[in-house]
Amino acid sequence: MASGIVGGGGSLSDVYSSAKRILLKARDGIERLERFESSSMDSPDLASSVKRDITEVRALCSNMDSLWRSIPVKSQRDLWRRKTEQVGEEAEYLNQSLEKYMSRNQRKMLEAKERADLLGRASGEGAHILQIFDEEAQAMSSVKNSKRMLEESFSSGVAILSKYAEQKDRLKSAQRKALDVLNTVGLSNSVLRLIERRNRVDTWIKYAGMIATLVILYLFIRWTR
Repeated sequence: MASGIVGGGGSLSDVYSSAKRILLKARDGIERLERFESSSMDSPDLASSVKRDITEVRALCSNMDSLWRSIPVKSQRDLWRRKTEQVGEEAEYLNQSLEKYMSRNQRKMLEAKERADLLGRASGEGAHILQIFDEEAQAMSSVKNSKRMLEESFSSGVAILSKYAEQKDRLKSAQRKALDVLNTVGLSNSVLRLIERRNRVDTWIKYAGMIATLVILYLFIRWTR
């Protein structure tokens, strides 16, 4: 009987039973790993345990291969050869499943690392971009402040020139009255021409100031656009 053949650490039946028991454990481990994978979890200890179980089954399968060849009865020998082949095929299938799982898990870990590196680089570039935006915002704020100050200065200048024009009108009225008085007392023509020349100079100064202020404001507005 095959159950009476002893080799290695026990009979062929004992070795076969041990191999089937360990195969069942390894199959259960593979299923648990796949459930963990679907839940985005990882269990390196379980994967290592399944790998050890498959390695042990392969060793038992090698032992079985030596034992069944010693069976004298051909029918029994063929039966145990098929059982040994089945154990070896199942062990190979589980090993392939484990390697596929480990390959997928390694690929996911690599992708996660690449995403983390990409996010780290994006974070650094984002900080640099924010710094540029902040500098641009500060420059725009400075330009707006300068523009506001210039507009205020222009408004003040216009107000001053307006008051100056009002004063000029009053002075002209006073001058006309003074001229009438001077004409009455017989003031010389040279003095009268000097007064008129001064009036013309004041008028040119007033208009030149207004034009210069307008030109400066126009150039500044074009520069800030």
